[in-house]
This record gives sequence, C-alpha cells and structure tokens, in this order.
Amino acid sequence: MWIAAAGMLTVALLSFVRLSDRDFQVIKNMDIFYSLFREINMFYVDDPDPDNLMKKSIEGMLETLDPYTSFISEENMEDYKAVTSGQYGGVGITIRDMDQVITVLDVARRSPADKAGMKTGDMLMRVDDQWLTGKTDSEVFDMLKGVPHTKVKIAYLQALTKSEITCELVREMIPIPNVPYYGMLDHASKTGYIRLSNFSAEAGKEVKNALLDLKNRYQIQSLVLDLRNNPGGLLVEAVEIVNLFVKRGQEVVSTRGRVKQWDNIYATRHDPVDTTVALVVMVNRASASASEIVAGAIQDMDRGVIVGQRTFGKGLVQTTRPLSYNTQAKITTAKYYIPSGRCIQALDYSHREEDGSVGHIPDSLIREYKTLKTKRIVRDGGGVSPDIEALPETMSRIAVTLYVRNLIFDYATLYAGQHDSIAPAGDFELTDREYDEYVAYLQDKFFDYQTETEFTFLKLKQLAEKEKYIEDASAEFDALYAKLSHDRLKDLEIHRKDVKNLLSEEIAARYYYNAGKIANSIQKDTQIKVALEVLGEEGKYHAILHPVE
Repeated sequence: MWIAAAGMLTVALLSFVRLSDRDFQVIKNMDIFYSLFREINMFYVDDPDPDNLMKKSIEGMLETLDPYTSFISEENMEDYKAVTSGQYGGVGITIRDMDQVITVLDVARRSPADKAGMKTGDMLMRVDDQWLTGKTDSEVFDMLKGVPHTKVKIAYLQALTKSEITCELVREMIPIPNVPYYGMLDHASKTGYIRLSNFSAEAGKEVKNALLDLKNRYQIQSLVLDLRNNPGGLLVEAVEIVNLFVKRGQEVVSTRGRVKQWDNIYATRHDPVDTTVALVVMVNRASASASEIVAGAIQDMDRGVIVGQRTFGKGLVQTTRPLSYNTQAKITTAKYYIPSGRCIQALDYSHREEDGSVGHIPDSLIREYKTLKTKRIVRDGGGVSPDIEALPETMSRIAVTLYVRNLIFDYATLYAGQHDSIAPAGDFELTDREYDEYVAYLQDKFFDYQTETEFTFLKLKQLAEKEKYIEDASAEFDALYAKLSHDRLKDLEIHRKDVKNLLSEEIAARYYYNAGKIANSIQKDTQIKVALEVLGEEGKYHAILHPVE
C-alpha cells in the first residue's frame, strides 16, 4: 500500500512541479526503486525477506560513497550512543572468545564485576541461566549490557581454581574513560604525560582535570599528550582540548561542505589552562579525525612539537541525521580545515578509479602552507606530518606469536594467582629468574611461528624453483635452511627483552587495571624517549618551533 502511495505522490509531483534536472533524476530513480521493490515482493518465486532486501540496498548505495557515511539501525543505536557518550549500561567487563571460551579480558575498576570479585582470565559459562556455548563474544556482551539498576546473573569459572561461581550483579552506567592514564614521565625535568584514547563526551574535561592535577601536584614544566591509536570522535571535544593550551578566540578548525548550513568556524571559547608549558603531541598512523585536528592545530599555531608518524588522514566531517523508526544516518557533510587553511584528507573519494578503488591525493595536488607565527612549511593532502619522526620498535615474531596464542595472557593469570602484590606499575619488571620460569612453563606448550629470515628464504626458494635454478642448488638450499631454521629456546633468549616487556605489561594490568598496563609500557617506549629528548635537550624544542632562516 505504501509503495503504491509513494508512486502516486511521485506522479503528482512530476505533474505539477517544475523540477531541476537533478531533482527529476532523484524522483525518477526513487520511483524505479519503489516499483522494483514492489514487483519483487509480489512476484518473486520464493518469499523474499523485505528487511534483508532493504539492508542490501542500503549497503550497496553507501558503498559508492566514503566509508564514514553509514546507516545506524535501531538495534545498533545503543552501541552508537555508547561510543559518542562514553558510557554504557552493563557490569564492567571486556570479554573475548579464547579457544571457544568466553574469557574476561579486562575488568573496569570499581565496576559491579570488580566489586563482585571477578578477575581477568575468568571464564563465563552462563548468563541468566543461558549457556554460552556457541555464542560469539559480541552476542554475550549484548546479553551483559542493559538498563542501569537491572539485574543479571552470571555463572563463571575462576581462572586459577576452576571453581564455579554464580553471582547476581546490578548493572550500572559504565564510563569509557577518554583519559585511561596520566602521570609523570620524568620527575627531574618535571615532564607530565596524558594518554587520550577517545574523543567522546567529556574528553576535554578529562584532559583538563588531568592537566590541572599534574600542575598542582608536580608543577610540571613540560607535557607529553599521547594521541597514538586514537581514532577520533567529537569535533567539539578536539576544540576544547586545544583551548587548554591557547588563548580564547583562536580559530581551531573550520568546516566547509556543499550545503552552506554545515559551513562553520570553531574557535576557542574559554580562558586557557596553560599557554607556556612545553608541549609534545604524539601521533601515529592510527591517529585520526579529532586527533588530527588537535595535532594539526597545535602544529599550525606553533604551540607544540609533533612527534611520531604521519597521521591517518581523515579530514571529513560526519553529521548524524534522524530517520524513521528510530534509525539514523551518519552522513559526511563537510571537510575540515585546520588554522593554516589546509585539509589533511588523504583519500579522494570523489574521484574513484574505474574499478571503484580510491587513490591518495596525488603529489601534484599537495600544497604548501605556513604556520601562523613562525611561518614553518606544512602540507595538506595526507594527514599531519610530525616535526620529528619516531618509529615504533618492531616486535619479534616469537613475541607476537606468544601474545596471539594467549601464552602471555595465560601466564599473567597464573603469575597473579601466585603473587599477592607487585611493585608499582611503572617500576615493575619481570626478573631474569622469573623469565626463566616462564620459559620452563612454555616447554609443554605447542606454538610455532616463522621468522622474517625463514619467510624471506622460502620466497627465495620459490623464486629459484620458478626460474629453474633449484635443481643445481638443492643441496645448498637444504643446508642453508637447516642453519636458518628457528630454535625456540634460542629465540626466547635472543628476544628476551620483547617477551619480558609483554609479560610485564600484562602482569601489571592484573594488579593495576588498564592504567597499570599503560604505566608499565611507557617506561620502555622508544617513541616516548624521543619526545623526552625533544623536551630535555637544551634548545631543541625552541629550535624546532623557531627554525633559523
């Protein structure tokens, strides 16, 4: 009935309204779509699912646009609200499917699960008397979520004792912290540190509170703001964070799109917290969107030094539009431009290749801009480039394998069950004797991996086979492969540092939650060491921001 009515409305519009060519094309194609949808529902040989037909239609339509324009269904609205608001109703555990067992990956401090005594490594069995066998971790998480003050019954096995525990928890609003950790990096130089992992609601307030606490308690003279792996979020929160370090009335970002109502200028609105503290902003390839606004604005204003890697390059702004039946559309409505005037969008979705692929902004179209005060050269077209490049250390194959196979996770659970306490998170490190105990623990555990040397060697062998050289060199290849093949015990010794670091971080998290894991990891972070060098070497920070002509 509604399809027929829509068709009649379309005919009426075409009969009585003078339309532009574009409007005519929109109405024409909507009429064709309605007609096709109606014919399929009426005459297709089987009984089609209208919800699935519409879902596939929407997905196909959106695939032709950028990946940030999306449809938010009614069942996904709660997840969307959790991301933007920074909180959700639940019990405060993060879970993961480990070998077909739903395992507690993390427990939020002071959450209902924490108060009930649940620990990382515990294994969930039932939720509200429903067995979890065969369910995915996302399905189980949906079962645990709910309206605050409602009850949920959980049965689980304790990680160490394997005793079954049943508890009834009352759901609460669980905050997802934007600032999971802050503290001191170096007391001698009075350098503070703030990790910002999201830009959901209250991000600016959380950074401000952390900054004020560092100033009041430690009288910091320099600060490292860590935006690595931060995917972004709310644009207004990015403006609030920049405002902490620059004066009121400074333009931070502007947006411009096809529809003029989305053109806007966002400037700082409050008095700053500190305009003189030496500031390093850390970024990497996963720093995107709002992270790039903060890093780019700080760079354009010559307010701080950017350290790390070129950022992701997302210069597109999304606006959420309400649709019928409690659904929404998140639509890219504009591009954003940071104070120098540059847009850092890396991919050009408006000009796709014939195969539908998307290319980077070509070098010929990348333009130079200048920072506001010292007129340093900065560029658009592909993220924010750091003032000082600092690459992360590459993790050894054996360390990565142990982590992926949960042999780091499982041993941390075992260790925590055998030790009542450890040193403060930032100071804790596994001793050599304890590492040897870990190596002994691995002796009856099966895991295999391929070293970079082996991978390269096998590629060489395949090439030799393809080019018919292998017959004359077969014996030499076999002899060399025997020498190059990895030895587990040898690799565990060679890469002791990598494995110890992962173990120390995971164990610290057992005692000091996620904040403890961060506190432990930053002490060994080579990129952070570069940031400290920029702040610590006399004159280096000033020289970067005020280069000599």
